[in-house]
Amino acid sequence: MARASVRSAARTWRPGWAVDVRATLSSLVRGGTDPCHRVQDDGTFWRATTTPDGPVLLRLLACPATGEVEAEAWGPGTDWALAGVPELLGSADRPEEFRPAPEHPRLVAAARARPGFRVPRTRAVFEALAAAALEQRVTGEEAHRAWRMLVSRYGQPAPGPSSVPGGLRVPPSPRDWASIPSWVWTRAGVDETRRRVVLAGAVVAGRLENTLDLDPVEVARRLRTLPGVGVWTAAEVRQRAHGDADAFSWADYHAAGDVSWALTGVVMDDEGCARVVERYRGHRYRVQRLLELDHAHRPRRGPRRSLPTHV
Repeated sequence: MARASVRSAARTWRPGWAVDVRATLSSLVRGGTDPCHRVQDDGTFWRATTTPDGPVLLRLLACPATGEVEAEAWGPGTDWALAGVPELLGSADRPEEFRPAPEHPRLVAAARARPGFRVPRTRAVFEALAAAALEQRVTGEEAHRAWRMLVSRYGQPAPGPSSVPGGLRVPPSPRDWASIPSWVWTRAGVDETRRRVVLAGAVVAGRLENTLDLDPVEVARRLRTLPGVGVWTAAEVRQRAHGDADAFSWADYHAAGDVSWALTGVVMDDEGCARVVERYRGHRYRVQRLLELDHAHRPRRGPRRSLPTHV
């Protein structure tokens, strides 16, 4: 039973297609020990997040037998989170407009294997920016460690009943991110450059949330006006917060090489990969994500390259 002081509500949503909750929302999870997300063996997906109305804990479970998704939420942000379940699970996405080319059999197979995948739309722009900023110029393991440490220390416990999985935390608010002492960032392995990106975003967090209904080109332009935000970081935010199916991760350490190899058998740089995926304009991030979910990684040989300075 939920605590009496915590608001809760539930809804059942019938999307009209077989939703793959885990595949759709997997891009939101920052490593296996992300304190904001948990996936249980039965497919139940838990998400702790901040909304315009306050923190919320959201539980999602797809029921294939009925074609429905069960959603339950706790906390001040309950109404906002439940109203956004369709968008979160890709109702605004248009996968039916995507046609993988026969000459790209790996992509054809990846799309066929996950018919319930859609590009999610969290509507949480600053949250996506903070996480993406921590991932600039470092390995995923380093970024996930920093996210886990900072959220666990400065986020708040997720609202909800005592029966929910333990340890779930709501990400810090913009004000809480700004209050973190410099020595804590250092202990978390976050350099001054990445710290400044988070702090710059915290100052204009309200304006960031106002980009949700803008044209994708304008969204990218506005995000890149923030100091330290380049094409890569802007794309990472648009993929998650805005549900932009075309926001390919250019300047990424792996994306162009992996995608070009999966499609052509040749590892290419950004310029070469851009030519290959141009035919999928409007769905270039979908191509990237489907291949990621299909574990389409080019063979790794020889010494590891130095990390790029993607921003």
